Amino acid sequence: MLNNNSDPPGERLAAVPLPLESLPPLSHLNLAVVGHVEMVSFVEVAQLPSAGSITAAHAFHQCPAGGGAVAAVQLARLTGQPVKFFTALGRDGIGEQAARELTALGLELHVAWREAPTRQAITFIDGDGERTITVIGERLAANGSDVLPWEALTDCDGVFVTAADADALSQARHAKVLTATPRTRLAVLQEAGVRLDALIGSALDPAETYQEGDLDPPPTLIIRTEGPRGGQVSPGGRFLAPQRNRPIADTYGAGDSFAAGVTAALAAQWPLAAVISLGCHCGAACLDGRGPYGGQLRLAKSGEGWVRGLESGADSG
Repeated sequence: MLNNNSDPPGERLAAVPLPLESLPPLSHLNLAVVGHVEMVSFVEVAQLPSAGSITAAHAFHQCPAGGGAVAAVQLARLTGQPVKFFTALGRDGIGEQAARELTALGLELHVAWREAPTRQAITFIDGDGERTITVIGERLAANGSDVLPWEALTDCDGVFVTAADADALSQARHAKVLTATPRTRLAVLQEAGVRLDALIGSALDPAETYQEGDLDPPPTLIIRTEGPRGGQVSPGGRFLAPQRNRPIADTYGAGDSFAAGVTAALAAQWPLAAVISLGCHCGAACLDGRGPYGGQLRLAKSGEGWVRGLESGADSG
């Protein structure tokens, strides 16, 4: 197993991403996500409609997604075993449908049921694969006061958080590795006062902005992705995205899949270059699929090595 215990604190990235085949499997990890779900309607169009126009879609599908769900499914596929997912859903038909479908995707659900509508979203996917999202309703999240088996997080090697309150974050900090996205909300992260092993967000998304000093204690790693340009990790430096020789099918979920790969590799105590490489390969694989799940990287059936979702004959699930 790769191990980063001897890595110097200021390790510089070099020659990343490393080849996917050089990265060992992660089937031994116990992982979890604390986050949110949205029932997303994906509408594929040649280009976004202009004001007042009527546009014909050439494809439509719907599935439970959102950053928490996408990351949790990616972790389950990397390990080949169920991943604990602490979330909240409305006690409605959409929430019940989301719970059934996420369970079928390999998640061990722990749901705080709310007397509120389950959040929905409409996502346009244009001819370049770029996604444009409109959310409908309040983002629901599990709170530390909810009667859920929070003690199970103590035995986890890694936990990724996309939505929670300060009490739930404190529960998640009992895991060996804790990562989060700025979309958890910096005010909530600051209120919790826990150290993150990594704060993972997009440098291209204003909602995921982080400035030095925003959190005390500061995250051990700050990772900012920049789409096809790769991104930057501090400390560490810039990293590159995998080279592509095919069009992007759909960008939805690529950042969440990247964050899941980083979380799993940190939990496995890999060196920084390998951590970022797995994240990059997860994000790149997601770009090839229709919807967030079709292209995701997954453990081969043999338990050794990796396959991309499309290579294993997967569709949108």
